Amino acid sequence: MTTGAGVYHAAPHTPVVVPEHDTVFRLAQLVLLLDAAAQFHPDGVPLERLGVYDFIAANPLLMASAEDDPDRLELLMAGFDDRALSYASPAQRFATRRERLQHDLALLLAYDLATTAVRGHVLYRLTSAGHELTSRFTAMYAHSYTLAANIVMNRLRKVSDSRLRECITDWTRLPISPTGIDLADLFTEPTGQEADDDTVGSSATGPTS
Repeated sequence: MTTGAGVYHAAPHTPVVVPEHDTVFRLAQLVLLLDAAAQFHPDGVPLERLGVYDFIAANPLLMASAEDDPDRLELLMAGFDDRALSYASPAQRFATRRERLQHDLALLLAYDLATTAVRGHVLYRLTSAGHELTSRFTAMYAHSYTLAANIVMNRLRKVSDSRLRECITDWTRLPISPTGIDLADLFTEPTGQEADDDTVGSSATGPTS
């Protein structure tokens, strides 16, 4: 991704087998995610919460796994498939993706597509240039990903940090874990933030300011 005269584009590069291993693909997802986050977290999103949103928005059926989940059918119709091979090792994939997140955010900051603010935590949000860039994404996947991002944040925006850690551990747990990954090790200590945990299992009524 380069900048010049207000144009953002990716330099030619060899396609990768797994899209999330491609930096440009991840940056595009992150821009879309932060664009959607503006209505749920207008001041910005802290890193820990953003890491969960980032992974689950790309893999929303880990959250909506139950057949009677209220959002499952809409996600399936949008093209998400929980039979995909990419769901084989969700805990390991989450750990890897979260390790890359700060690097990806640093790139968005360098391109002036994102900015930060401090409100007890460092909060990340898009700049006006970042929001403008999302209007240029026309691929069907961009629409599907934005749909998933809105569903994820609508359900999780009021969930406390400690409860969010429990949720991501449950959603990424394998029946038998050959890696022994403890996702709790990836997170910082709880901040004491109070929030409503009741919306984790069902859609909330709508965004808050």
